[in-house]
Amino acid sequence: MNKVILMGRLTRDPEVRYSQAAEPLAIARYTLAVDRRGRRGQGNDEQTADFISCVAFGRQGEFAEKYLKQGTKIAVTGRIQTGSYTNKDGNKVYTTEVVIEEQEFAESKASAGGGDYQSMERPTPSDASADGFMSIPEGIENNLPFK
Repeated sequence: MNKVILMGRLTRDPEVRYSQAAEPLAIARYTLAVDRRGRRGQGNDEQTADFISCVAFGRQGEFAEKYLKQGTKIAVTGRIQTGSYTNKDGNKVYTTEVVIEEQEFAESKASAGGGDYQSMERPTPSDASADGFMSIPEGIENNLPFK
């Protein structure tokens, strides 16, 4: 079984390209900084990070392009893929990357310091009721288990 689960922060904005096919496919590449604890028993609890190359295709690539940016903390699942190529100097280069199957935010925008939810695309209450969802009755907002 080839299954990877990671949580970390993007080191920079995703680099997104589209394939030249009849129906272009989004291909997003980014690097996750994943915390790793130092060796135990040496008196230091210093944290270091591994920098993991990730690639997301199709809808996952479009999601990365639209919502992910440098510093965003995300949780991803995927599979490890290895490969190799010969560079222009004739040297063989080996690659390892995680092919993303699922990705989701690992912290709220407010706790990340953004705080501005207006930039997120979400339905307004009037749109939601038009979609068949019931409006929240007046006076029970404080009794809901979520905000």
